[in-house]
Amino acid sequence: MAMKLKLLELTDDRARILFEGEGNTYIDALAAELIHDPQVDVAQRKQAFRFTDPELVVTTVGGRPPLLAITDAAKRLSGYAGELLQQMETLETA
Repeated sequence: MAMKLKLLELTDDRARILFEGEGNTYIDALAAELIHDPQVDVAQRKQAFRFTDPELVVTTVGGRPPLLAITDAAKRLSGYAGELLQQMETLETA
């Protein structure tokens, strides 16, 4: 099932994205990965109430487009998951 995203705000240095129907786990991991980018100033999950859809807020510095920072962080997370899968498959065949 594909993740449903809704862009709430986009400027040169700020993005707000709503993750429709998603829990907090992936967004928290994405925010944590974004903070490793030196051109990301803020990366946080916001949620008005426990039962509402979470929102990711990202602000950048140095001219880095926020959507590019988010895309790069998502690619890194995907790479980590791929590495974990490879290691798990190695363990299963050992």
